[in-house]
Amino acid sequence: MERPRRAFERPMMIDENDFFRQVTTRVCGSLDIKTALARAFQYLQEFIPLDAMGLHLYEPDLDAMRTIARVGASGSFVFDKMTPLHRQSEKKFAGVEKLTELVKIVNHPERDQLVKTMIRHGKPSSYSVMLLYLVMERDKVGALSLRADGKEKYRADHARLLSLVAEPFTIALDNALKHRELSNLKDRLADDNRYLQKELRDIYGDKIIGENTGLKDIMAMVRQVAPLNSPVLLLGETGVGKDVIANAIHYSSHRRSGPFVKVNCGAIPDTLLDSELFGHEKGAFTGAGVQKRGRFERAHGGTIFLDEVGELLPQAQVRMLRVLQDKEIERIGGAKTIQIDIRLITATNKNLEEMAHSNQFRRDLWFRLNVFPILIPPLRERKNDIPVFVDYFLFKKSKEMKIPAPPKLAAGSINQLLDYDWPGNVRELENVVERALIMNRGEPLVFIDSLIPKESDGISHPRGVMEKPRLLDEVVSNHIRQVLQTTNGRVHGPDGAARILGINPSTLRKRMSKLGIDYGRRFRQASDH
Repeated sequence: MERPRRAFERPMMIDENDFFRQVTTRVCGSLDIKTALARAFQYLQEFIPLDAMGLHLYEPDLDAMRTIARVGASGSFVFDKMTPLHRQSEKKFAGVEKLTELVKIVNHPERDQLVKTMIRHGKPSSYSVMLLYLVMERDKVGALSLRADGKEKYRADHARLLSLVAEPFTIALDNALKHRELSNLKDRLADDNRYLQKELRDIYGDKIIGENTGLKDIMAMVRQVAPLNSPVLLLGETGVGKDVIANAIHYSSHRRSGPFVKVNCGAIPDTLLDSELFGHEKGAFTGAGVQKRGRFERAHGGTIFLDEVGELLPQAQVRMLRVLQDKEIERIGGAKTIQIDIRLITATNKNLEEMAHSNQFRRDLWFRLNVFPILIPPLRERKNDIPVFVDYFLFKKSKEMKIPAPPKLAAGSINQLLDYDWPGNVRELENVVERALIMNRGEPLVFIDSLIPKESDGISHPRGVMEKPRLLDEVVSNHIRQVLQTTNGRVHGPDGAARILGINPSTLRKRMSKLGIDYGRRFRQASDH
């Protein structure tokens, strides 16, 4: 039985509008360039001699041609292969946008350097080639190559037909490049995220200070709950390290490779809280010029940590309840439901239970958050951790302040820290160490009275209200005078003021001279008077 002839083997009578529409539908119907080329290849075979087809991009900076994809009778496969070009071929592509004819027939490829370079399958004398030049924006130039086995296969009517579909193939090439760029950016972002997470672990360390002493019971609870997806509520005073425990839970869980999104609910303005947490659609309110993903959506596949959760507004509490119940959100101004997969960790220094009973916090949300509460003890209840914290902060702050090596501590300095109750907890201790480093001039580090605020004798002040501040020189001067009273003006020696203050005698004398403080015989004479 004789094989029916294809359209290109018969006199060409083709509806050009339908041809353009059919090719465009196939080429632009998929962002996967491999699929798009395969569909176009099958259709074009009916009208143009075709055994292989390739999509190429000219790379002027590399003096090369990049084969984005190639399709043949056996199926599609992606190349992304670079081919260096001959100098004559470079000149042809560099001026292609000036050509009047964008289709080139090469029925004798052995005579064309560009075709011989681009198409290296079989002997050049055994096939015919037709090139469709594709000129894009941003001065990018590409080509669609068609190859047919045998000599003198392509005619002017084939070139005319191919020229009709220059636009859809140009769009396909441009889409392929943008898709590849987005894919590269996604891979780079994922790599940057892994790098930053490693840097954070290097900075803060995988080891938690006090995990074997003051936080031993807390860490046992962390190890117990970390592998699960249950909500965790961290309770404790300001500065006890709730964020550190939240970090430990996330990085000990199976979600460790996913995002860890932190939100301070008390630091976001009330008018922006819903938008920050749940996102918004374009035009949802004045100023919403673009669509925005919220923190819950960004935490998909990982953990979201809501600090100061007691500051949530009532409407945000209602939305949060839906997140916990249905694992879904809606952006502000949107009707589409977005499914999310998150692990929720919350923290507060308030008594949420009392707030729930007094209707300041939704009771149903309180019950949802309070699945696994962890109460972190204040620093005053775990003072054995203070020496370890001091060593850690000395190393960390010295590195930040470009100090070559952490200074040594003066005798008695740790006892001075142990005698204080630390109402600001670990954060206050960190600040005290940093202030001491700033004031230090190379001597053994000492925490003088000015660094640690003393509680007034029998006088209580409202929270946030301080006594009238005094000049630092005045405080230091008074303290040195008090010590000199106990040493009878003696600076040097085992019972001298320098030894008690933990600084070098010559340094103390210079500081006393600057402050106008007498010492030695002059101090005793002034005291006698």
